[in-house]
Amino acid sequence: MILNTDGSKPIYIQISEWIETEILRGDLNSDQKVYSQYQLAEMFNINPATAAKGLNILVDENIIYKKRGLGMFVSTTAQEFILNKRKTHTLQKLIDEIVLEAGRLNVDEWDLFNMIKTANKRRRKN
Repeated sequence: MILNTDGSKPIYIQISEWIETEILRGDLNSDQKVYSQYQLAEMFNINPATAAKGLNILVDENIIYKKRGLGMFVSTTAQEFILNKRKTHTLQKLIDEIVLEAGRLNVDEWDLFNMIKTANKRRRKN
């Protein structure tokens, strides 16, 4: 992953989202140790405090948990929580933006639906 440093999204948010994606892909599993703030800082060439802030977001959401003296680990409910969060927040926000833009462009529901179906077919081919 390459961090986007243009200022549109804070780096610590990008770090937390990257770890979430690693969990969704199965690269990090339940009760598996997560990268430390220092490992993340080295991997992405960022300040360890920034990496810690990204990890703390995940701790606050119970996606990862701390074991004193051992590090941080993926919670057993992490994958389910991330899926629900991304469906109800991230995906819904994107859909709302698409529907607003479609309205501005006078694209009706049927055309929008067909565009989504076409995009989904392309995704399946890749």
